[in-house]
Amino acid sequence: MTGQRDRWAELTGGQAGEEYARRFARLAASGQDVHGEAAFCTALVEPAAKVLDAGCGTGRVAIRLAELGHRCTGVDVDTSMLAVARREAPGQDWRAGDLARLDALGLDADFDLVLAAGNVIPLLAPGTGEAVVAHLAAALRPGGLLVTGMGLDPAHLPLAEAPLTLAEFDDWCARAGLALGQRYATWSGDPYHEGGGYAVSVHVLPTA
Repeated sequence: MTGQRDRWAELTGGQAGEEYARRFARLAASGQDVHGEAAFCTALVEPAAKVLDAGCGTGRVAIRLAELGHRCTGVDVDTSMLAVARREAPGQDWRAGDLARLDALGLDADFDLVLAAGNVIPLLAPGTGEAVVAHLAAALRPGGLLVTGMGLDPAHLPLAEAPLTLAEFDDWCARAGLALGQRYATWSGDPYHEGGGYAVSVHVLPTA
């Protein structure tokens, strides 16, 4: 642990797992597609890819990716969220841990794709973002992908203001050895335009 609570914990008190799961269950029951992130990631990798869902929450994305044939590990610091994930998919690999201390979990650096969806990056503990990105990059194999989705304004965040800009995030990625490959406005692949309120980014760890 870093000794500093992340913004998600400040918002929820670390007890949001059941309500979060119910919210997505209601969306699915209403006919909405709740698997956009998984579909997006599956289009980027080969079958049976090794995926790290960083900030996996209740496991919604990792469980769907496993259903699609991928090998998934989920990591989250919120034990209330992990409790739901473990109940829903007890056979999957779920790890309790702080992304700022990801190296302490002993994961192999051979993931084909590392995912940080659901505003994971903006909701990190203040001052830890660059270190987290470095840890996520370190978990990738050469040629592996870091896929992130994040709000960039209050309309797309549960915060009064965005704690970082895309330029800052791209700088963290570059310092971690990653190069920007693609950027979209949605998980459906809509084009991103400068000044947009949400960005889905694909960064690549070069092979050489």
